[in-house]
Amino acid sequence: MKNAKPRVGKQIDPLTLSTTDGRTLTVGQPKDRWTMLFVYRGRHCPRCKRFLNKLNAALSEWTSVLDVIVVSADARERAVADKDEFLWNFDLCYGLTESQMRALGLYVSDPLSDAETTHRFAEPGAFGLRPDGTLMLVDISNGPAARPDLAELLDGMTFNIQNDRPVRGTA
Repeated sequence: MKNAKPRVGKQIDPLTLSTTDGRTLTVGQPKDRWTMLFVYRGRHCPRCKRFLNKLNAALSEWTSVLDVIVVSADARERAVADKDEFLWNFDLCYGLTESQMRALGLYVSDPLSDAETTHRFAEPGAFGLRPDGTLMLVDISNGPAARPDLAELLDGMTFNIQNDRPVRGTA
């Protein structure tokens, strides 16, 4: 299965995601606010935890501008364990399917051992979506070491939102 490049400026296929607190969220449908969707590798990844701890520390700045959703392919129990251990306040979702990963254009990895995880998982990604569900910004990585700078990303997204900037990189 090949990864499809996400189409900025186009509406993504809606993704219905389950939260650790029993709700469901749908990303890609029209709503009142912009959304930033972060995909992380899962409980096995210490770099993900450092990144998400930084996001959580700045969460009030983020949520003053847009909605924040974080998701992995982990099972509910693993996601709940992360949320409980790190006291994350953002909407944490679990169970991202391989077809959803591929629809977002994410890189997909097989675990190196059962100690890591027992299923395929997505490598990191960040997706900025307009209120109408169209994709404004895509940042994906093929491994855990490359992540966006959260302060720069928020500054850029704030600028885009306040100035209704057009989508770039469509050619």
